[in-house]
Amino acid sequence: MRMQEVLSQRLKTCRRNHKYTQKEVAIYCDITEKAYQNYELGTREPKISILMRIAKLYQVSLDYLVGLKDTPDP
Repeated sequence: MRMQEVLSQRLKTCRRNHKYTQKEVAIYCDITEKAYQNYELGTREPKISILMRIAKLYQVSLDYLVGLKDTPDP
């Protein structure tokens, strides 16, 4: 699986596990809801600063989000 596919799948999984809406995550990251939707769809990749915010929100490592690790530990 490509990194972008892994990232989009893990973003969806983490968000659902934390019971957040896409809008709530977007507000936390100070981006539009559409931008976050595109990350989950795999049509856009977030900048590293946004990816760091997302990892902090979900309490996971960047390595996990992008598929370098299979365990979500921060």
